[in-house]
Amino acid sequence: MKFRNLGTTNEKLSAIGLGCMGMSFAYGPTDDAESIATLHKALDLGINFWDTADMYANGLNEELISKVLVPNRDKIFIATKFGFRYKENAGDAKNANGTYFDGSPAWMKTAVENSLKRLKIDTIDLYYAHRVDPNVPVEEMVGAMSELVKEGKVRYLGLSEASAASIRKAHAVHPIAALQSEYSVITRDVESEILGTVRDLGISLVPYSPLARGLVTATLQVDALAESDFRRTLPRYQQEYADNNAKLVSGFAEIAAGKNCSPAQLALAWVLAQGEDIIPIPGTKKRKYLEENAGAVEVELSAANLTAIDELVARFPNTGERYNEGSMKLVNH
Repeated sequence: MKFRNLGTTNEKLSAIGLGCMGMSFAYGPTDDAESIATLHKALDLGINFWDTADMYANGLNEELISKVLVPNRDKIFIATKFGFRYKENAGDAKNANGTYFDGSPAWMKTAVENSLKRLKIDTIDLYYAHRVDPNVPVEEMVGAMSELVKEGKVRYLGLSEASAASIRKAHAVHPIAALQSEYSVITRDVESEILGTVRDLGISLVPYSPLARGLVTATLQVDALAESDFRRTLPRYQQEYADNNAKLVSGFAEIAAGKNCSPAQLALAWVLAQGEDIIPIPGTKKRKYLEENAGAVEVELSAANLTAIDELVARFPNTGERYNEGSMKLVNH
């Protein structure tokens, strides 16, 4: 495994991290035994940067991770998030239908204690606000989060899906080590203003869904997804975009074949090639995909490769929105 620095710190994080959400939440049936085996395999591969959140199955993902985290605490840099809350009697914790956002300092103080308890650790390495609450000044939220650093409950602070303006306001209150946002060959919102902002401030970009939730791997069959898989609710995976996306994925697979790598590895190599300050966290709940993802650090892309990918994406731009309208309202605040 290759390693990259977190922001301006000396923390060495695996260039490919591990998104743990799908082990417990959002992507259909779960298998705790395989997930635990995947976490152990991550240690074997040198993947030390693990990502979760308190809302993933209403805390169950943090509890699952704790089984491997606790006995291997010194080998793992653990990130979790707060902000999304489940309504009372929300029903199924395997999806986000019953959630709302609360970025208040009062909720944060409760949320961090709950996360520490579920993870069974004393200190969270990287604590993110899962979104920026439109009803809470970002300076107030980050000011409260900075108290957790002073108390030793958290080491570094992060934001997720924040606007350039919010990032600057937050960073003026307390150093922000990482911004987590969706970023992939077909989701490039951050490139317009946000990427330049985090670079100005020495903040790492942590892309989630760098494989476009499986779309660019050439293995995703939307029709075969479980009824509980939340991709069924997202615009990008609906029939109206199927033709465009099939052509894009086919062309992408051809480029990957020319590089003797899988489409997933090509997609991750593309993200890695965008800068040393970028640390993607592809999610998986299976060892075979984890090993495949880890291999992306060995894929070197030439200028010609990068141009070919950009030209392909430009030919098939009608990929669909990444979230539905309600979720997009909490993005880029």
